[in-house]
Amino acid sequence: MAKLINLKTFKEFFNSSSGGGIILLICVVISLAIANSPLAWSFEKFLHAVVGFKTESIDLEFSVIHWINDGLMAIFFLLVGLEIKREIIEGELSSIRHASLPVLAAIGGVVVPATIYSLFNGGTPAVHGWGIPMATDIAFALGIVSLLGDKVPSGLKVFLAALAIVDDLMAILVIAIFYTSNLHLDYLIYAAGVYAIMIGFNRMRLNNIFFYIIPGMVMWYLIHHSGIHATIAGVLTALTLPTTPDDKESPLEKLEHALAKPVNFLIMPIFAIANTNITFVDGMVEGLTGNVGLGIVLGLFLGKPIGIFLMSFLSVKAKIAELPEKTTWTHVLGLGMLGGIGFTMSIFIALLSFKDSIPLQTEAKFAVLVASVCSGIIGFTLLNFYSKKKKKEVIPQQA
Repeated sequence: MAKLINLKTFKEFFNSSSGGGIILLICVVISLAIANSPLAWSFEKFLHAVVGFKTESIDLEFSVIHWINDGLMAIFFLLVGLEIKREIIEGELSSIRHASLPVLAAIGGVVVPATIYSLFNGGTPAVHGWGIPMATDIAFALGIVSLLGDKVPSGLKVFLAALAIVDDLMAILVIAIFYTSNLHLDYLIYAAGVYAIMIGFNRMRLNNIFFYIIPGMVMWYLIHHSGIHATIAGVLTALTLPTTPDDKESPLEKLEHALAKPVNFLIMPIFAIANTNITFVDGMVEGLTGNVGLGIVLGLFLGKPIGIFLMSFLSVKAKIAELPEKTTWTHVLGLGMLGGIGFTMSIFIALLSFKDSIPLQTEAKFAVLVASVCSGIIGFTLLNFYSKKKKKEVIPQQA
């Protein structure tokens, strides 16, 4: 009987929306523990071990960390792309009225943090890191909201999910446009040809997902060698998957359901373990007061909630959008704080921004970690405290 209960609890955990966030948090702790233990050197050596094969015409020989950041993360972005397309076709982004609030809030949550970072780092070698504080980690943010349960309105959860998806779309565009170097047009032309074939499959209404996944893998290889970050191939592949606006499960939704658990419980934890391995050294805390540290910490911790709240407020007052049902401005402020959990997405952009400087990568990752933890704690506390306060106000009225 006890075994059945444990199995049921285990299944409920993996089916919950907060499970992925909890696993991610555990992996962060594991990664930090390894990085500050005698295993640190061996782990670093493992991450840079070369895996794969290479011939005269094909080059698939990369380090383990490269496979994680360019290969596994392409699958993560494939899932993000599927979510974006589904929301545009049949979800919260399917109409101007539904999409306006999360879209405008996301714009505010991107522009303000990037501006804050640029104010601190303009004219310095670290200026390229302006994209770091603009990202929101969907898994962590939604995980924390899920832990609050019915203490927050259901509309707020949908608002956060839509906002985070738009936020990710902007991050994808930033990566594609601003973090691309040494462009090779021949590979890019070949990739465009493969993509045209995939669009053709969509127009022919071919519903077998392998008509999209296999060419998508080829496109990943071509985009990788073109100089554009290979994760973009994941998003482009997702946009070709057929879907429908009705309740019938489409190829897009089938793939989305198939990828959700592997991404949340395997790919993202692997990324967290591989990329959060920060070795604490003297002066690291002081580094938070440097230009890079301040730009990231203030960008995420203050810029995100200010940008999200301000744009939401202005759009509602201008009657361009409206708040979700039962949602108050305190809820929006708490949601804005949770938007400051950049974590995996911010670390990913930090690796691209400072790929030639390990010290800057380390400083940026530590700043992201601190800002994300503070944003998560304050956001959760604010929403939880506000819920208890509202409940106390309701009980006397009912009495």
